[in-house]
Amino acid sequence: MAVSEISVDELRDRLAEGVRVIDVRETAEYAAGHVPGALSVPLSTLTENEHLFDDHETNYVICQVGGRSMRACEYLDGLGKPVVNVAGGTGGWIASGFDIVTGESAV
Repeated sequence: MAVSEISVDELRDRLAEGVRVIDVRETAEYAAGHVPGALSVPLSTLTENEHLFDDHETNYVICQVGGRSMRACEYLDGLGKPVVNVAGGTGGWIASGFDIVTGESAV
């Protein structure tokens, strides 16, 4: 099954609804700037942290541009987890002028 995608503009609109955003970039990238409220689960730790992805609510997965998040989405979709890839990633989010948060978050 093909993984759904949304734009950074659509994600910004959905943040007000309290959606679950998971950033699969590495820890240093996440700390340098991420979407407000995003949880850090680096792609390199995905298999050991797949339990952090909700089984019922949609998980919006983001990286820097969209490649790593799509790989994560394909893996998680195979496990039956509801996922949506954020096309354009954090780079697109920043380029659109949307607010970011800096600092680390525990996995």
